[in-house]
Amino acid sequence: MAVNIENKLLAVIRVRGRIGVRRSITETLNRLNLTRVNNMVLVYGTKSNIGMLQKCGDFITYGEIEGEFAAKILEKKGVKVSKEDLDAMASGKKRPKDVLQLPIGLHPPRHGYENTKQVYSRHGSLGYRGAEISKLLSRMT
Repeated sequence: MAVNIENKLLAVIRVRGRIGVRRSITETLNRLNLTRVNNMVLVYGTKSNIGMLQKCGDFITYGEIEGEFAAKILEKKGVKVSKEDLDAMASGKKRPKDVLQLPIGLHPPRHGYENTKQVYSRHGSLGYRGAEISKLLSRMT
């Protein structure tokens, strides 16, 4: 991967369903707690997590998220986390176990996904988006 996302807080959203998915990818999605479409999890950018994200890149979209924006989404969904904890997670100083990989159900995005069979760089919805994930999340909350 050309972009360095190690030691960063990542938001991961499942975009595609489970029909016709290989078993190894289904197991990887289950390990990430992404069992349904439009579910989001917060993941810390470790080497193993980045490998799982790359493996499932055809079914998910992900990018870096700021701690303050993540706190706002979690608060809206009823999960109690302080903004300081999420900012510490975003800077790589702290990893609260109660928030990481907790599946959060979201609405489908207003005005829909771009294209669920193309990567983001080709005007699709899949794969790595960088900081643009916050625009998608604001359309989904």
